[in-house]
Amino acid sequence: MSAFFSRPWAVFAIAIGLRVALLAYGRWQDANSPMKYTDIDYIVFTDAAQFVSRGRSPYQRATYRYTPLLAWLLYPTSWGGLWFESGKALFAAGDVITGWMIYRILRHRGMPVERSMQYASIWLLNPMVANISTRGSSEGLLAVIVIALLWATLRRQILLAGALLGLGVHFKIYPFIYAASIYWWLDNPRQKPLSMSNLLNGPRVKLAVTSFTTFMSLNAVMYWMYGHDFIEHSYTYHVSRLDHRHNFSVYNTVLHLSSMLPEQSGLQLETVAFLPQLFIALIAIPLKLAKRDLAGAMLAQTFTFVSFNKVCTSQYFLWYMVFLPLYLYGSEFMDNRRLGLLALGLWVAGQAAWLQQGYQLEFLGNSTFIPGLWLASAGFFGVNCWILGVIIRDLSVFNPGTRVRKTAAKKS
Repeated sequence: MSAFFSRPWAVFAIAIGLRVALLAYGRWQDANSPMKYTDIDYIVFTDAAQFVSRGRSPYQRATYRYTPLLAWLLYPTSWGGLWFESGKALFAAGDVITGWMIYRILRHRGMPVERSMQYASIWLLNPMVANISTRGSSEGLLAVIVIALLWATLRRQILLAGALLGLGVHFKIYPFIYAASIYWWLDNPRQKPLSMSNLLNGPRVKLAVTSFTTFMSLNAVMYWMYGHDFIEHSYTYHVSRLDHRHNFSVYNTVLHLSSMLPEQSGLQLETVAFLPQLFIALIAIPLKLAKRDLAGAMLAQTFTFVSFNKVCTSQYFLWYMVFLPLYLYGSEFMDNRRLGLLALGLWVAGQAAWLQQGYQLEFLGNSTFIPGLWLASAGFFGVNCWILGVIIRDLSVFNPGTRVRKTAAKKS
């Protein structure tokens, strides 16, 4: 097994082969089974691309809530035939490129080839990652942007990092949380942390200006082309959305009840639910962890953002899974295998409990919102909070990058 991981080309060949096989199987299942392999989101994406190919707005497709960039990227799907699968292939390619960048970051930390490949395989050979992208979820593209952002920052390519940050936020809002950790990480150790000259040092100013310029430039172009529809469907919709189907969030039941009530004025839960989420992800974690380990801080931020979000689907798990290979080596979950297996088991069991209740509700028509679905959501939320606590405690005591070098030295 160790010989296998010492040959990166072999791992990447299997990763690519896995995704090609899933793409072929998915096409077969779509043609022969009432249970479709292709995700409904992909149908939304490709329908929007059809509108774009006819010179119309992608927002003429109901429920398209994304940047027009995504519809433009999927333009070839409008040509029909096998071209319909080209978007899935693009997302799967994004997965593989992300795995390569994870491998490069691990090597940059000083980890040997074999170890780097083993941990990069947590992403590359993960069937959940491959399945989600080949079903037509765009998370593979977002993963490339986020990992490229981390890579550029670690190499202090500030202009590139700023451009990637602006692009990422335009593509799917949530990467804006990383600005806080990156900004805090770009410290000048020769100056006092809270001095004005350090708070506004060169790299920090470059990052802020470049990311803001990129973000606003993209928005200006999209607004010029699609007007208020772009603002409403790409941004403001997500503040007050009430999605409750396929939603693992602890807010699921409350959102369902809210959706059944007539529209009310005043402060609503869906508009304030983000406050604890943003306080922890945007302020507490960056201040505590960013200077110790940037990748670990970004993991903790993303885990918080997803766990506390009012909408949480399986695709969102990829947002933090992309950072796991950069954190796990030398972590408490790996040093204490029993703890690691317990965390994995509870995380899977929490999802299974929710899915069982969700199946009863959505496929059998049984009302399981209270207490079943609510208890499952609360239980999964509790598991995630416990795991997050372990990660934060771990990163507060140790620096994974340092532990990689120490452990590697011992083994050599």
